[in-house]
Amino acid sequence: MSDWYETLDGLHAQAWQTLRLGVGNPQHPARLPSFATVSPDGWPEARTVVLRSADAASAEVSVHTDLFSGKVQSLRANPKASLHIWDSEQALQLRMKAEVSIASGADTRLLWDKIPDHTQQSYGVTPPPGSGIDTALDYVKEPDPDTFAVLTCRISQIDVVHLGDDHRRALFSRDNNWAGQWLSP
Repeated sequence: MSDWYETLDGLHAQAWQTLRLGVGNPQHPARLPSFATVSPDGWPEARTVVLRSADAASAEVSVHTDLFSGKVQSLRANPKASLHIWDSEQALQLRMKAEVSIASGADTRLLWDKIPDHTQQSYGVTPPPGSGIDTALDYVKEPDPDTFAVLTCRISQIDVVHLGDDHRRALFSRDNNWAGQWLSP
């Protein structure tokens, strides 16, 4: 029997297993991926987000955000993002390209009602996220379901790198029905 990193199927399955573990385990490195967009004025932007769902069958992951955050403005101008995860225990890097849809308001109300009160505090900041303030704590948190947004990331590519004794890299693409292609690491 081979190790997961020795086959294309094994690498693809491990990538999705890693994402699922990130959703279910707050201590897992996949829980907090870097999420990169391009600002409306063309600058790259990266930030850490919390992975909220991962579904291999649809090849989608989701994150939550405040509707008035900079990432939403960027995604309205260009609805594409890249996600990056580094898992040092597995020596595994995942880089994903995605088309992102934004849901809010009535479309997210049922999910909002399931979110714990302490987490709802992240959605509804006055002034809106990224606004200038006079002092470090010159803002108010008022949970507001109307500012809660779900970003659904429809993965188009996953670049998987395993940095074991022998480095291995593969690219999986929606356009290729996720068949996988070995790449030089």
